[in-house]
Parts: sequence; C-alpha cells; structure tokens
Amino acid sequence: MAYYVKKGNIPPKRHTQFRQPDGSLYAEELVSSLGFSGIYSNLYHINPPTRIKEIKKSVAYGTKPDKDLTLQQIHLNTSGVKNTGSDFLDSRKVLLMNDDVSMALCMPSRKSMDYYYKNAEADELLFIHDGSGYMYSQFGKLKIQAGDYVVIPRTTIYKLEWESSDVRYLTIESASPIETVSRYRNQLGQLLEHSPYCERDIHPPQELITEETKGDYHVKIKKGGYIHHYVYDHSPFDLVGWDGFLYPYTLSIHDFEPITGRIHQPPPVHQTFQAHNYVICSFVPRLFDYHPQAIPAPYNHSNIDSDEVLYYVEGNFMSRKGIDRGSFTLHPGGLPHGPHPGTVEKSIGAKETEEIAVMLDTFKPLYVTEEGKDFMDKKYPMSWTE
Repeated sequence: MAYYVKKGNIPPKRHTQFRQPDGSLYAEELVSSLGFSGIYSNLYHINPPTRIKEIKKSVAYGTKPDKDLTLQQIHLNTSGVKNTGSDFLDSRKVLLMNDDVSMALCMPSRKSMDYYYKNAEADELLFIHDGSGYMYSQFGKLKIQAGDYVVIPRTTIYKLEWESSDVRYLTIESASPIETVSRYRNQLGQLLEHSPYCERDIHPPQELITEETKGDYHVKIKKGGYIHHYVYDHSPFDLVGWDGFLYPYTLSIHDFEPITGRIHQPPPVHQTFQAHNYVICSFVPRLFDYHPQAIPAPYNHSNIDSDEVLYYVEGNFMSRKGIDRGSFTLHPGGLPHGPHPGTVEKSIGAKETEEIAVMLDTFKPLYVTEEGKDFMDKKYPMSWTE
C-alpha cells in the first residue's frame, strides 16, 4: 500500500499499555509481511486473538491442474454460467492455475456467510463483475460494487454480504503480495503524476465494526490443500482500533485512466497490479491510436516467456470473434496469437472502444484445471482459419 490509515482508538505509542474500561489490557496484534521487513498494521483486540475454543476436523479442499493438456489456444466459455455453487467456498471454481497464482469464477447462490474466512497461504484479489454488497473484516466495513478490484492481504479474516440477487466475481489467489506497480511510484511509495490511478482511487474500509458479544464464532482457514475449522468464543471483529499500511482496499476498474498513443500501445500500459511472476492489467474504454495510418486492432504476437489470460467483462471485443461477456481466453507461451480474420481491416478508422477486460499475464505456464476443462471451446484453436 502507498499510504497510512488509522481507524478507531489506539495508544499514542506502539507496544505500550493500552487499557480497557475495566482496567485490563487490550491485546495488541502485529500483522506484518515479509517477516518484519514489509508493510504491516497494529491491531488492538478486546480479547486475545490467540484464544481458541475448539479445533474441528480439517477437510480437503482444492482442484488439480491438467499438465498433460495439448498445447493450444484456449477459450473457456463461461458466459452462460448462472451459478457455480451455493456457498462462498463451494462456489469458488478454480479454472486456471500454477504455483504463483490461480484464477477462479465465483457465482454463489447464497448471499450471506454464516462463518468467517481466512486465507492463510495466499493474498487474494476479487474482481466484482456483477453485484454489490459489503466485505466485513477485522479492519472494518468495506463497500464493494461492480467494477471493483478488492485486494485482500493474506490472513485477513473476512465475510462477504451481498445486496444483489445476481453475483459474479473472479478470485485471484496469489502466492506473493499483490501491489501497486513499482514504476508508478516514487522512492517513498507515493503514486506518480503519470500513474493511471492515484491514492484518491484507493478505498480502505470506511467504518470500524466492533463486535463484543460472546458465542461460537466459526472461522474457516485455507492452508495446505485443506480448510481448517476453528471455533472461538468471541468475534474476530473485536477490534477497538488499528493503524498501518496493511489492510484490504478497493480500486475500481472504472477509475483506471487509460494511456493512449499515436500507434497501438502494448499491454504494459494497461498494467494495474504486480506480483511475483505475474501482472494484472485493465482494458477500459479509451480512444484508439491517432496516427493517420494507425491500425487499432492489436498486431500478431508471439509470447516467448509468458501466458496471457483475458477475462471479457463488457463491450464489443474488436479483435475477437465468438467471445462473449464472461469468457476467458488463454494464449500460452510458445504460440503466436492475434486478431481474428477480418477484424484488422474492420478496425481501421475506428476512433474508440468501450470494451472492458481483465488481463492476467504469467511468466510461468498456466494450466487449465480439471474443473476448467468442462468449459473448453473445442473449436477455438482453429478459429483463425477462415
């Protein structure tokens, strides 16, 4: 994160006495990254966060990649999917994955969670395609709506509450921290003037929620291929205050300001986030190239060291045929890809595009999962042959 946030009540100095009305100490918790070398926040609990009531049996959870799939251009046609499961975790259908990152489609029918969730092994990024609601965490109440990227640091305990009947979102799980782009920042971490977004576009939790009641509070923790079930006699949202640089936040794709030029700009101008061995980019409505001989359609491109995923959100996807809202395409390294036949000539003279898409580019091969294979469009590899 690029800036400091404070919510609720905190003592004037870290690691000093901070007492409750009855004279007992509040329990301080440091949530830190990269050991003690990365960003961190200090949290102040009514109850010690270490106090456990019960540990229940762990349950295996996850899917496997198909590493034997023939090298080919891939279209996962999920545009017609209406529901991927009832529960928050059950509905998380991982379609693409490698050791660095995974990408899941989530369309739960149940709009509220009767438990809390913690990912103890990965940072998460949600992209909200359809729906609106709230994310509640130790850090407070965060409004989420269509178009939002929701960045969630690992070990954040949270639950989602949806207001909409139709909910569709992506979940990207990351083995490394998801960060703003380093070339957009100055040496002190502030976003630069030429960055396509700034701190005003980044929204931390708006309101601290302090839950003081006692009872059975169920927290499901994901780690090591299992969901681990912990029960506490107090809410994990028992904070009276926190401060620091580590917290969940939203950044809307609609607040990303596109970078354009006289000729076609390469995908790095659309970069929105960075992580180890992959990047996330945002394609948004923008003016096309303004050179008098410009070709708006992208040129053919051979990835020699990366795999490229596009998730199609809204609009008319000028360089593609047979792609619908909600489709995924995977163009793997080792194969050239480019505009479909006829789309190059058709693009000439176009002045702007209204398309919206999310791109995931990885520097290690991505694999379709066993669940993802159910959505494969078998005709797609031959779609460049008229």
